[in-house]
Amino acid sequence: MRERSVRPNVLPTAGALLLAAMILTLPCGVAAQESAARGPAGDAALGHYSYDDFERPAACATCHVDIARQHEQAMMSQAYTHSWDEIEYFQLAVPHAEKEPKVAGVKAGCNGCHAPFAFLAGDVPPPQPGSGSRADDSVSCDLCHTVVGIEGDTPYNFNFIVDPGKVKRGPRPGVVSPHHKTVVEPFLGTAEFCGACHNEKSPFGVWVKSTHLEWTEGPQGKAGIVCQDCHMPPAAGRSAVMGEPLPDVRQHLFHGAHDEGKLAGVVEVRVHPEFRDYELGDTVQLTAVLVNAKAGHKVPSGSAEERVLWVHLEAADGAGHTWHLAVDRKGFEGEEYTIASADALAYQDLGDIQGLTDFKGLPRDGMVPDGDRIFRLPYFDPQGRMTIAQWNTASLGTDYRLAPLSAVAETYTWALPDEVREGPVTVTATVYYSRLVSSVAEFLGVPQEEWEPVQISRHQTTFEVF
Repeated sequence: MRERSVRPNVLPTAGALLLAAMILTLPCGVAAQESAARGPAGDAALGHYSYDDFERPAACATCHVDIARQHEQAMMSQAYTHSWDEIEYFQLAVPHAEKEPKVAGVKAGCNGCHAPFAFLAGDVPPPQPGSGSRADDSVSCDLCHTVVGIEGDTPYNFNFIVDPGKVKRGPRPGVVSPHHKTVVEPFLGTAEFCGACHNEKSPFGVWVKSTHLEWTEGPQGKAGIVCQDCHMPPAAGRSAVMGEPLPDVRQHLFHGAHDEGKLAGVVEVRVHPEFRDYELGDTVQLTAVLVNAKAGHKVPSGSAEERVLWVHLEAADGAGHTWHLAVDRKGFEGEEYTIASADALAYQDLGDIQGLTDFKGLPRDGMVPDGDRIFRLPYFDPQGRMTIAQWNTASLGTDYRLAPLSAVAETYTWALPDEVREGPVTVTATVYYSRLVSSVAEFLGVPQEEWEPVQISRHQTTFEVF
């Protein structure tokens, strides 16, 4: 971890305006720095301000009505109050921070991006969501619109710089408000603005969140298409009720992994057989091609340790018989983590964190059927066990995710069974996405609507059996 220098009256903050990732809630383990490596600026920022230094969202909503309503519906406004984030922080992060010095920084650091006002006010850990604390503001208007830059060259681990007060920052010149002074801040229109919370290093120095870095390496980043272009698209309207109509008001949608419209088609799939006609007893070769043609970062992104994206193939004949088809192995290192197995266990560090004796772990792949291909980046704890605790991540496995504007082909070899009927056979390829491994979610009591699978895309093909 780097040391940060203190600037007078201008200190690192913890927020982000944008969901720069598809997958993108702000996971509770974010910015878990080592307490020994926080640096003077980080220590000063923690508790340097008070809640009263920042406007309440309701005050902003008085004039910025449409923007406020959009923000209320986005995960940005629920970064602290969202059920999974609450469970991850209070049931896992805080207990672990209190017993393991290496990850002690998580107790404060989670709030750097999930409850930045609480972090800046030193209210750590904050009261439980729903207690009426300003921590419930999550990432709100006045956090983002007081940002003036970042410390250092690379955005990560909540290294924003804030300067709260009556001056609000925005991208548009010439804006006049009866409540505050407005100045132009070009930094708010950059991807680096988002990266301060959408890039993260663990206390072990591992990039456990790298959505902004993925963007910089991809075609959209190289073309100058920034996070805001997808997650805050412009539309005609008024930014404030008293303002003049404008052709390009940035919509504060922040739609990502919790928005079914954003998820729809984020990965496209097409499937085809090698031939269109087969005799009984033949072996059929099928190929499914999956494409990330929509997201400007890898899919899944963000907290990739807890995301599950998989493709499922099923064949059906005219008599109603159905068969699940398992993916062919490719033989690359670490492939075992990308093919679903009902027998594989993982997440044993949950037992360490919660003080459970003889905890054997949980089903690694949850509800994903045996043999389905999973697109994931495995995270490993210091003992080499797969983990969903990003702050406890000491190493990464093989990255088998879909990069922007790239495709991957998966093959399936199927010996036609004796019971298949002559006539057409339909093969359906379906891509599913879950925001959290189902076995972990059920173990920790996460509401089902937060992890139940979402269908991303679907395609069918046919061949004849004679």
